[in-house]
Amino acid sequence: MQSVACPTCGADVIFRSAALPVRVCDYCRTLVVRYNQGAQGQITENGGEAAILPFDVSPIQIGTEGRCFDQNFQIIGRVRWAWDDGAWNEWLMLLADGSHAWLGEAMGQFMALREVVLTGSLAQVIRRLMNDRPVKPGESGNIDGQSYEVADVRTVRCIGCEGELPFTAPAGWETLSVDFRNRDGRCASFQKDRHGPTLYVGHHVTLAALQPRNLRPLPGWSVPAYG
Repeated sequence: MQSVACPTCGADVIFRSAALPVRVCDYCRTLVVRYNQGAQGQITENGGEAAILPFDVSPIQIGTEGRCFDQNFQIIGRVRWAWDDGAWNEWLMLLADGSHAWLGEAMGQFMALREVVLTGSLAQVIRRLMNDRPVKPGESGNIDGQSYEVADVRTVRCIGCEGELPFTAPAGWETLSVDFRNRDGRCASFQKDRHGPTLYVGHHVTLAALQPRNLRPLPGWSVPAYG
């Protein structure tokens, strides 16, 4: 862990991950961005202000721990996305080997996803998305050696964030989000925004399979003993 001073309010801002550049200040909600400047060491700057997250009923919270991708993890960040008909959470997992993965959560369903490199032989549907050409639900293609079908295509916007992140996520930031699925319970997600295109591949997972600990208490819900 590393502590830096918030450039806005001066509060201590704790980074658990050595690799992530952004952390939301818990006190003033500044998006604190850190850089390594060689001999000057590490500097921080104000990357804007994160919106206050609206209330939801997720059992996941910053600090939730569990097991995914055959190793232990801890939740260290979240981005909440919305579109015209709903919203969902993307929770950032810090894995035991120091890498990161995302836990998508929508209407009580979960997806565990890791980024894959957009190089080499790519499905035609992915190449079209990278070149801003439209795709439709039902189209198919191979991704990371598996056959997938486009499930939905949406333009979504960020409505809030917290914790540590690999990027700044200001409220109102829009991105193209395309979800893929296959018959074996695997899933993929393509996103393209102001940072460029990214592709994530993973699988659907149940809350119980994550063996979670330190879940968020919710009124009227008795936390099961998953671990």
